[in-house]
Amino acid sequence: MPSVNRLYGDLEKKGLAVLLVAFREDAALVKRVARERGYVAPVLVDASGDVTGRLYGVWGPPTSYVVDRQGRLLARLVGEHDWSTPAARRLIETVLERPS
Repeated sequence: MPSVNRLYGDLEKKGLAVLLVAFREDAALVKRVARERGYVAPVLVDASGDVTGRLYGVWGPPTSYVVDRQGRLLARLVGEHDWSTPAARRLIETVLERPS
């Protein structure tokens, strides 16, 4: 998650929003882990997993979604990804530069 923290910190002022979603986990545990690991993006908790699984098709973490400013899904990536690579950064910056 360090690469997500860096990307979010670098591009938040340009409009990047990052939401971390935990599902089927205890909210107190998620809060403690997020604090201990230094996550800077907001963390949402779907305790039952119903919303995350039924609406978004996430059954196992980590899954990343790239969504444009109009809420359209542009990409879904399953598994861990290094968001500090030049290609990842270009992808996100390209999405941020698109007109609203």
